[in-house]
Order: sequence, then structure tokens, then C-alpha cells
Amino acid sequence: MNITLEAYGNQVIAFNFAHLQKYLSQLPDTRSNRGKVYPLPLLLTYLLLAKLAGCDKPSAIASWVRERQAALLPLWDSHHQRTPCLNTYRMILEEVVDAARLAELFRRYLHESYGGQESELVVLDGKTVRGTIPKGETQGVHLLAVYLPEEGIVLGQVEVGVKENEISAAAGVLREVPLKNRVVCADAMQTQRKLSVEILAKGGDYLWTAKDNQSTLRADIEQFFQPPRVAKGWHIPDLPRWEAQTIDKGHGRIEVRHITVIEDTDGFLDWPGVRQLFKLVRQVTHIRTHKTTTEVVYGLTSCTPQRASARQLLDWNRAYWGIENGLHYRRDKTLQEDATRFSLPKMPAVMVTINNFVIGLALKLGYANLAEARRIFDWSVACQLNR
Repeated sequence: MNITLEAYGNQVIAFNFAHLQKYLSQLPDTRSNRGKVYPLPLLLTYLLLAKLAGCDKPSAIASWVRERQAALLPLWDSHHQRTPCLNTYRMILEEVVDAARLAELFRRYLHESYGGQESELVVLDGKTVRGTIPKGETQGVHLLAVYLPEEGIVLGQVEVGVKENEISAAAGVLREVPLKNRVVCADAMQTQRKLSVEILAKGGDYLWTAKDNQSTLRADIEQFFQPPRVAKGWHIPDLPRWEAQTIDKGHGRIEVRHITVIEDTDGFLDWPGVRQLFKLVRQVTHIRTHKTTTEVVYGLTSCTPQRASARQLLDWNRAYWGIENGLHYRRDKTLQEDATRFSLPKMPAVMVTINNFVIGLALKLGYANLAEARRIFDWSVACQLNR
């Protein structure tokens, strides 16, 4: 099957499904030959075509393919004269496709086709797939992702088991990701000694914030940013420090972010590999109401000042939130992930993997606006099928 998405006005889409199918063909197909009607790579290609063209729920995907069967069927060699039904998609997503294997094939395809995946900052964050939460309950399928915010690519993803949490799952997912010369950033839950040691052992660095999950860590860091005590006859000099600040205006507010950094050369803090401590102040003023809110965050990193200046640490702290806007929001709102109900236990992880790929592919092709990218894909697919 060979569908090449081409030009749209002055936009250029360089994407060939035949090339992607070479990767998809490496997925194991556990179905028996007797009941196998459609090749697995073809089913996944149909699914991706519909996803890229704007369909999100499995029922909508099946309908999209069925409505275009006259154009799709001639593209592949088969004596069957109909397209797959909804249950076929549900079956392969639940029983056949391994989410981890699919994610690795997608990652390889994006890297080998478009390059990249070498940015320094790696973000670790989890999200519950809300469409898996049973009525009357509060817990559903929870996935922990390793994400490159500068590129929009998911390097790895693991499901957090019912009897574990993100802390225990983090070491496992990071074990599968190359960390040499990279910096791992996560929320305060992951500020753990053991995880810090494991990251350092793999040649990486960490960038943590300190909150109440570590009993005295925040207070221990905070004391170094307090004015030194002065007594008659003696004085403790200020510790060497560096500062950086950014001011941004937009969306009806002004945001000032100021960071102060101290180098921990004398082992002030009892923490594995720590080299710098920081105090980050975020001040947001709403222009219309003139109301100002201030947040103070303390943190630590194993990066030396030569590797990460105050401005770099400020930028990395801000880039951490890229996983919320760049990945989670796009999956929830544009790809309707939270609005899609899942009754089968394994299907959600596979669908999330496909969503991650769609986001990463659109960014690699130069589309920061995913909704716009899907409209262009829809137009391009229609042009290709109507030839």
C-alpha cells in the first residue's frame, strides 16, 4: 500500500505510508492464520490514516475507513471487498498489538526518518487516561512518559500498576532510555535519593524541586538563601551566587520568573551528586485586575555551573511544563483522549501510543498547531484517494 501525502498550497507534507509500513511489519502478529483476514500493518495504516484525518474514537475510525472503501481497497492486493469492522480494530488493539513494541517502532521511525531525539532535557511525568475510570471510581489506567519537550517526542512510556506509584515505575521506564549527557526533570514526587543515584550511574543529571514529600529537604535548601546571621564581632559572608530573570507578557498577564543559584562545592546538602541549589520565584500579574500571585520553589541539580548556568536552569524549569501543553493537552483536547471511553484493559495504552506518534509526527513535519495539521492531513488524504 503506497499513500504519499504531498503538497497543500505552500505547505509541504513529506510522509510516505509505505515507508512506515516497513516498520509496522516488524510487529509480531499473534493471530492464527485461519482467522487472519487483514494484515496487521494494513490495519494499523488504516487506523493512522483516520487518526491523522481527524477521527479519534475507534467507532469513528472504523466508519471513516468504511466510507472510503471504494478508494482504499484498490490500494492493496486482496480478494476481500470490504474494509475492517469496528470489532476487528478493537481486537487487534486489545489482543495483538504490544504497546511497548509499537512505541519503540514509532520512535525509531521518527528518528531514522526525521532525525533529532538528541536534546538535553528529558521530562518525566504521568497522566491518568480518564476514559478508563469506571463509573463511581477514581482510578483508571495511569501512564508514565519520558518526553523531550523541545521536540515533542515520547522516548518511553510505561503503565503504572495498581499496586505501585510513579516513584517505583520511574526507574523502570528510565532504564530503557539513554540518559548519557541528558538532564532528567520531573515533579517533586520524583525527588528521590535512589532515582538520583540511578540517573547519575547512567551518565545523566537530575533537576529536582523540593517539596513536602522529603521531610527536611526544602527547609535545608531554603536556609542557604536566607540573609546570614550577624552577631557583634563576627559575620558570615554571603555564598557565591548567580541570578537570571525573564519577563513575559501575553494572555492578559505579565509573568516574571527570577532564579537565584548557589554552587554546592563544599557539600552543604546531604544529597547524592548535588552541585547547585536554586530558589525560583514566579510572579504573575493579571493586567485587568492588577492582582498578583507569587510562588516560591526551591530545588537542586547535579549539573555544574559550567553545564547549566542560572539562565539555563531557569529555562529548563519552564520547559518542564511543556509536557502539559505539548503532550497532555493535545492528547486530551485535540485527540479527544479523555472523552474516549475504554472498556478493555490493554487498548488504552496502545491508543495513547498512537496519539503520541501523531503529535510527534506533526511536529516533525513542522506543524505546531495539531488541529491545523489534521485538517491539512484530511485534505491531503482526500486528494490522494480521489486520484
